[in-house]
Amino acid sequence: MIELLFLLLPLAAASGWWLARRERRAGISARLNHPSFLRGLNSLLDEQPDKAIRHFLELAEVDGETVETHLALGSLFRRRGEVDRAIRIHQNLVARRNLAPEPRSYALLELGQDYMRAGLLDRAEVIFQELAESGMHPQRALLGLRDIYQQERDWSRCLEVAERLRALPEAESIEALHVEIAHYHCELAEEARRQHDGARARRHLSLALASDPHCARATLIEGQAALAEGDTEGALERLLRVAEQRAAYVPEMLPAFIEAVRPRGAAALQRVLADLAARYPNAALTLALAEVVEQRQGVAAALDVLTEYLARHVDLGVLERLLALEAAHAGAECARLRIACEVVHRMAAQRLLYHCEQCGFQARALHWQCPSCKRWGTLVPTRPEPLISDEVMRDSRLA
Repeated sequence: MIELLFLLLPLAAASGWWLARRERRAGISARLNHPSFLRGLNSLLDEQPDKAIRHFLELAEVDGETVETHLALGSLFRRRGEVDRAIRIHQNLVARRNLAPEPRSYALLELGQDYMRAGLLDRAEVIFQELAESGMHPQRALLGLRDIYQQERDWSRCLEVAERLRALPEAESIEALHVEIAHYHCELAEEARRQHDGARARRHLSLALASDPHCARATLIEGQAALAEGDTEGALERLLRVAEQRAAYVPEMLPAFIEAVRPRGAAALQRVLADLAARYPNAALTLALAEVVEQRQGVAAALDVLTEYLARHVDLGVLERLLALEAAHAGAECARLRIACEVVHRMAAQRLLYHCEQCGFQARALHWQCPSCKRWGTLVPTRPEPLISDEVMRDSRLA
């Protein structure tokens, strides 16, 4: 009899496990088939978050143990801007003693996002660090830490987190991580330059180019640093390399480039600027060239430079300079020309000079990190609209 009992014990245990599993599946199936859940899902698909919240609240009242429903509710509240309600929901989930590790980690991740949205960066940092150290959702936790340190402009910690991200098996899915690392080194190099620590700045710039050999920002800083140290040849070499790495950033290197070439004389400066303008046509180069030409050859020659550019490109800044030169040498009878010049000046002052190649964000000043999409190195000077017209060119030459 005892032997038979021992033989039946494994069968009883297996039966109990099977019944529990069946009941659990039935419970999940019942929740998924609940009308409130289906209505809430339909509302989400129809982009009606208010209705979805109402339906999910009904389901949460029916079954208070539904983790998935509460996670969905908290996420919806956060998206609506009701961060306090999202925090309460996720805090209640985390506080459950019987919550399994995996759903608890999801609740912690959502709570960290809530704290981020609320501006409670210190609390969010603690949660993301806990998740990263535990190995639960390491990529999302590290990305959360990276966002916090970027907001705090703590570039050393950004660099540490980026290196940890690069070590993850799924690092290839993180787009342009090598570009981010290069820009963190650039930020640290600029900090070192402000503290007059040239050796540390050079070390970070070298590491930036090692991470991203096409980092025009690092080369630009190297050129500016060489110029500040009196090494004009080294400065010119690096500044010309900026144009080769990223032609869009020629306007950014131009002031330092002109300062490095100017000691060679006006003729050499005009020759070099004309060569650059032929290879990398842009408004900043055209204006700089026109200024040198005006000094050496007079207003008529400068007007020719500006007119030739405007015959091929639409640019308010160049047009403003052309009208200003015309008005300054037209005499008192050309009041209409001066009015037109003032109108163009006002319009040019309001234009947005930079745009993000990733998200289209526009700005008046250069940001190495886009304020909108947070990508690095995507904000570039806005290129003028092309205006290629042989008829316009022929008429301008005849005039």
